[in-house]
Amino acid sequence: MKKLFQATVASAIALISSPALAEDPCLPGGSSYTSGTYAAELPFKSGINRTFRVHVPESYNPEQPRKRPVVLIFHGWGGDENEFLDSEAVISEAERRGVILVAARGLGSGAPDENFNSWSFLGSTDGLDAKDQPVCDASITPDYSYQSCGPVGDKNAIAKNTCSWTHCQSDDIMFAVNLVDHISQNLCVAKNNVFAVGGSNGGMYTWNLGQDPRSAKRFRAISALIGLPHRGYLSAKAKKGNLPALVITGTEDTTVPPGEWEDPRFTASTAFGESYYYTGATGITRSWAKSHGCNVRRPARSFKRHSSGYDCRTYCTRDWGWPRVLDCRADMGHEYDFDRSWKLIMDFFYAHADRKHGHKYRKWRRR
Repeated sequence: MKKLFQATVASAIALISSPALAEDPCLPGGSSYTSGTYAAELPFKSGINRTFRVHVPESYNPEQPRKRPVVLIFHGWGGDENEFLDSEAVISEAERRGVILVAARGLGSGAPDENFNSWSFLGSTDGLDAKDQPVCDASITPDYSYQSCGPVGDKNAIAKNTCSWTHCQSDDIMFAVNLVDHISQNLCVAKNNVFAVGGSNGGMYTWNLGQDPRSAKRFRAISALIGLPHRGYLSAKAKKGNLPALVITGTEDTTVPPGEWEDPRFTASTAFGESYYYTGATGITRSWAKSHGCNVRRPARSFKRHSSGYDCRTYCTRDWGWPRVLDCRADMGHEYDFDRSWKLIMDFFYAHADRKHGHKYRKWRRR
């Protein structure tokens, strides 16, 4: 299952403890972080140290800091903080735009689970969809449940069946909220321009960040790369105002299949002989577009203002410039395709950034 992310590249950056917090990281000399891998107690007072890797662009001057956009990155099942940041395409794009990247590590590889790193989201811990039905066909799907979710069958266990497949050690929603706070205390961050993107399991989790009122208000826009919610979890943005969303999927993906265009029904994975149930790309983008006031009664229209080569469509046809909800699909399987996907993601974030103080974002532009 999701074996694409089980193998990871060891980090070349030493793990170091988080430095003491600066009083104001936007004052000269106030920034505490440089590019590197760090650990901090997140969520705050949780007793759990979480690992994350930070990439600070070379143009960031701690002696004359200016507020920078931040992109939080969440890896796939079995991955780690290096999965995205070891990509030259990801780093070079961040350098060109002057953006801070923060790639976090999920939980599960250590005690008590001794399993794969993961992100918990709606349906992944208890194994139930929005109607309390199993999120997989348990007759053909292996038991991936984590010890932290409790033994399946125990009345006090979080896992209600063997479809459970992520950790239950901590509240991942509050982890993301506190990670934003923590980074803002150590680097000069534009808090109105914080974005979230995840791949596969991380993409599923990213949808949940937008659906939960505790976290949705912290993000300017989100993007899910080959990741969709479990079946039936169709709730849209949990904040007032806009929360633009971009989803990129592969039409040949058998792990997290997007379904057919204009088909709102759920889909089922067939990779590795197992079957998990997911909300289709049309279903979640219709819900998200409707919450933005877009007309979903007509078929989504093609959007071509991009260079990715993907087939991108939107229901938000009256939006000026880039639409607030965008569904892009490529002739690919369960892969990231960073050479094309990452620029598209960054272009989407740029298009929906808060640029009220545009003079501060000379680097934060398309080129």
